[in-house]
Amino acid sequence: MNEDGQNIKKIIWRVLAMLALILMLLSMFSGCPPKSPDEVEYLIGISQANMREPWRLVLMKEIQEEAKKYDNVRIVSTDATQNSDKQVSDIKRLLDYGVDLLIVSPCDAQKITPVVSDVYQSIPVVVLDRAVEGFDYSLFIGPDNTIIGKQAGEAVVELAAGEQARVLEICGDTSAQATIDRSKGFSYVIGDYPGIQSMQISVPTEARDAAEEQVLKYGQELENIDVIFAHNDYMALGAYRAVMKLGYQDIKIVGIDGFTGEDGGLELVRRGIISETITCPTGGKEAVQYAMDILKEVSGVPKQVILRSHRVTKENLDEYQARLEAQPVKADRIIQVGYAQVGTESTFRIAANNSVKAAAKDEGINLLSLDADQDQERQIAAVREFIARGVDVIVISPVVETGWDEVLQEARDAGIPVLLSDRKIMVEDDSLVMSYIGADFIEEGRRAMKWLLEETKSQKKPIKIMELQGTKGASPTTERKQGFEDALLTAPGYSIVYSRGGDFTYEGGKRIVEEYLKEHEWEIDVIFSHNDDMALGAVEALEEHDINPGVDVKIISVDGTKPALTALQEGKINCVVECNPLLGPQLMKAVGDLTSGKELPLRIITDEKIFTKENINREIKNRNY
Repeated sequence: MNEDGQNIKKIIWRVLAMLALILMLLSMFSGCPPKSPDEVEYLIGISQANMREPWRLVLMKEIQEEAKKYDNVRIVSTDATQNSDKQVSDIKRLLDYGVDLLIVSPCDAQKITPVVSDVYQSIPVVVLDRAVEGFDYSLFIGPDNTIIGKQAGEAVVELAAGEQARVLEICGDTSAQATIDRSKGFSYVIGDYPGIQSMQISVPTEARDAAEEQVLKYGQELENIDVIFAHNDYMALGAYRAVMKLGYQDIKIVGIDGFTGEDGGLELVRRGIISETITCPTGGKEAVQYAMDILKEVSGVPKQVILRSHRVTKENLDEYQARLEAQPVKADRIIQVGYAQVGTESTFRIAANNSVKAAAKDEGINLLSLDADQDQERQIAAVREFIARGVDVIVISPVVETGWDEVLQEARDAGIPVLLSDRKIMVEDDSLVMSYIGADFIEEGRRAMKWLLEETKSQKKPIKIMELQGTKGASPTTERKQGFEDALLTAPGYSIVYSRGGDFTYEGGKRIVEEYLKEHEWEIDVIFSHNDDMALGAVEALEEHDINPGVDVKIISVDGTKPALTALQEGKINCVVECNPLLGPQLMKAVGDLTSGKELPLRIITDEKIFTKENINREIKNRNY
């Protein structure tokens, strides 16, 4: 920080000193000793949606406890009292204080999105719990509430033992995204069991006493309820008190949060008040850790960190708490990693493979690598070979999404965790995979279409689009298409008129264009290619038929390899949505964390950019793949 910045910060702190009582209360709440202006290097602003929910009180406590570990950091927090207009004012006030970074947990993600986007233009922003729309922030940290809902559904199914059962679902605000996602996941699971019927009531305050009051109103109707699923442990406790008062002691209860301490979910499970809790981490500790990395300009900070949740019962409670309290211990031996890679079908893939190999070497990890050459059976055989060799961790960059359940179960039975790099899979049991590290392919497709909408908003409609799809069944293909079409649905006058698969290869992209030209006069306005190699193949085919790429037809590509950025600079491609292949360092860090006993997030999503002719010159100099 320069001298002027330091002086401004000192002035701000002198003004704040006039509010001594408020600051004293804040210090008492945080447990942090007051710091003089000279001691403060980083001022972090916290905009909380509210401070009435127990979950948010735990979040704030975690932030403050983690911030104590940094001598040069000061936290200033605000409470929006669940009012979006107040939260907007709170954020403006924090900016006036001169905060260096903003951590915000939105009341309403849609309403707060434009504010976060504006703030992001001047300082870093970490978003917690509820993701704002788009990618205009530094980092999002939060749970996967759909998976939490699924885990709750699995708990209810087990408690019902597959028999006829009636379930009372107690949720919070039905318009809140967390509520929607949890209910969706819950319904997805119990929907497979016709004998399980559920009914839902809403407790907008999500408070213990309000939940108790609502359940008491049911009176004798509770006689037909077998299980209660509450969207947090405090409502679960309220429900328990109600059923005890009404004398229905056989009703089983499932909650969400899994906090420690008196009346926390873990203690409720231990005392037999509820049968199970699904943990929902706040991300407070991680928010401060990543905030410091961002402020210190540490490389490799991801774009999204999706935290892991657990089912906790009396049977595994002690084991879970022991893991919570355990300190990571770095392995005292060479780690063995089996890496089943897709192949070398594209420039992106070659760069991705090289990144993994280089990072493993840098970390002293022994990497056993196999090139599947786009063949899933070869990948499955490689995984089985890795299991037989007894490696510590298996990493898969899968050819396609499906067909992995059996071999992943074999890896679990052998006690070998599996990480996914770059591509996702679909399995019945999500816990068969430890973590996914890679891109948000849906967002990539959405970004491509949003750029097109902005670029052609004044252009005469209709606009005809050719889509060059990647490998059939691969997650980048499926999700890039999904994201592009999601945005397309909001745009009358735009349509995909020709869509074929090119297997992510240069030859495939060229072939699709040539096949089209054999059957049609050229009337395509836009080509959306799922990767750079296919886009460059299409460019060659167009030029061979005297069609000027980038002028006669706009071309949008995904990846961001140097050949594509060069074509962008030359005007032959109009837009490139980045998909970063250099995942090796993050992947090997995850391997190290995992083998040391540290819990990994469910998903780590990489940071990516959009490139056009206007912003490419600086980036292309640094591109080495």
